[in-house]
Amino acid sequence: MAIMAPYLLLGFLVAGILAAFVPVTFIETHLGKRGFKQIIKASLLGVPIPLCSCSVIPLSASLSKHGATRGATVSFLTSTPQTGVDSIAATWGLLGPLFAVFRTVVAFITGCICGASVEAFSSAQDESPHEACDEHCPSCNPVPKTVRWKQVFTYGFGTLPRDIGRALLIGILVSGLLGALVPEDLFTRYLNSEWLSMLAVMGLGIPLYVCSTGSIPIALAMIGAGLSPGAGLVFLITGPATNAATITTVFKSMGKKAVIIYLTTLAGCSLIAGWLLNRILSIDMVVDHVEHHATSAGIFEHICAAFLTALLIRSVLPRKKKCCSEPQH
Repeated sequence: MAIMAPYLLLGFLVAGILAAFVPVTFIETHLGKRGFKQIIKASLLGVPIPLCSCSVIPLSASLSKHGATRGATVSFLTSTPQTGVDSIAATWGLLGPLFAVFRTVVAFITGCICGASVEAFSSAQDESPHEACDEHCPSCNPVPKTVRWKQVFTYGFGTLPRDIGRALLIGILVSGLLGALVPEDLFTRYLNSEWLSMLAVMGLGIPLYVCSTGSIPIALAMIGAGLSPGAGLVFLITGPATNAATITTVFKSMGKKAVIIYLTTLAGCSLIAGWLLNRILSIDMVVDHVEHHATSAGIFEHICAAFLTALLIRSVLPRKKKCCSEPQH
């Protein structure tokens, strides 16, 4: 926790700035035409936005409503939940800068490839027509600038921790259980094949719901138990990018063919990315990074860890209901 806390808090702050100063309308206006340029934009815009695989669904629906093509929508739907400024910072802290950069680049590339694949097999007639907004649409009625800095902290240290707090705590708990209960040679004994281990992790990650940040300690525990960094990356791709809700949404909005293309492309990209990462990064490099930062954690890191713990505890506690105003006589 002490290793990840400063990076994650920095990510929360940057996420709050993005949420307050980059309106959804800015995203929507750049994704309305067919073509690879819009797909690249969608993936590039999705990488830093801190949304999990369920939170991104309504935003993707909004993009489609405001005229985004199928390819751009799938590109955004693929790249966004894999990363975010908070998870990029946390990956840097726990798994190292090389892993963090590689994960970010892979999120962008997989978004582009999945979006391009879906668009290549759909026609212009398949696209949803643009719908006009009403006066209640939040995307078209942005918050005044005078309150945006307040939103930075409200979203970054309030809304976002509530959105991912439960998943992050579960991820930390699962990683602790894996580290305590799973023998160090379990994966190397039964999944000693590079491709077999990545396929097994992918089979676990596709239907599972886990946020991009909450998946990091789980992947770290898997690597600590003997899985390769590539297998850990496969989990970091498929776990956040897909789950039953995302698959159902794509099926209902775009059809069976789009789901098959989307899942097949994402699975292939994750396996190739995992294989490539294993060529440049070893288990020892990840473990050495963690041990170095664990031994060098000082007072600042422990203060950040205490603050992060308080945020996460607050995020899972029941929220007090606001009292109704007294009836007028």
